[in-house]
Amino acid sequence: MGRTRYMPRMAKADRLERLDNRRIELEAEYRAVLIAALERTAAGKWGLFDHQRDRHARAAVRPTLDHLTELGEEIDDARDRLGLPPFALQQEFLAARGPVGPSAVGEPKQAQAWLVRLAAEDPTAS
Repeated sequence: MGRTRYMPRMAKADRLERLDNRRIELEAEYRAVLIAALERTAAGKWGLFDHQRDRHARAAVRPTLDHLTELGEEIDDARDRLGLPPFALQQEFLAARGPVGPSAVGEPKQAQAWLVRLAAEDPTAS
């Protein structure tokens, strides 16, 4: 009888551990997808930050943005269930998107700055 009393706790702990492992995997995937998109943008492909509000650029980058949004929502759901704050990288990326003033740097330079920052935050990244 004592054994059954502990099983729900162990089962919950196992579920939380699996959820946390999944969250870690999703965050790594989000980071990889974002870095690939930033590399394309740094190479001159506009649209990721939506500075120019160009419909062709928006259409070209839409699948990547949709994937990032889907991943971000799944990450934030897992973080919420684990009692963690929202995924900071997604929040920062979303805040960086949208119209900017005429003196702002272009998307390629902004993407390069993001790549430098992300590499500094994760020295194991290539």
